[in-house]
Amino acid sequence: MDVSTVVIFLVIGATAGWFAGKNMNDGGVGLSGNIVIGAIGGIVGGYLFRLLVFAVGSLIGSMVTAVAGAVALLFIVKLYKKPKISSESSDH
Repeated sequence: MDVSTVVIFLVIGATAGWFAGKNMNDGGVGLSGNIVIGAIGGIVGGYLFRLLVFAVGSLIGSMVTAVAGAVALLFIVKLYKKPKISSESSDH
């Protein structure tokens, strides 16, 4: 893997993670978190697209795949995330 491939991978991951976070109304996780979410989203999206018999081979297709996977990943995480209990309600 050459340097340009790594840079493209990181840019796609960061962009996909950022877009998915905005789409899911997530508070944001910073640049490194966006890269991780986008990278894992790319793997999840690739798996989901293969199940649906979609083939992507372009840069835009990779971005769509990564965003779709990142949105699915964040959706699943939100399902299992426990709601936060505010400290105001326990003061009464």
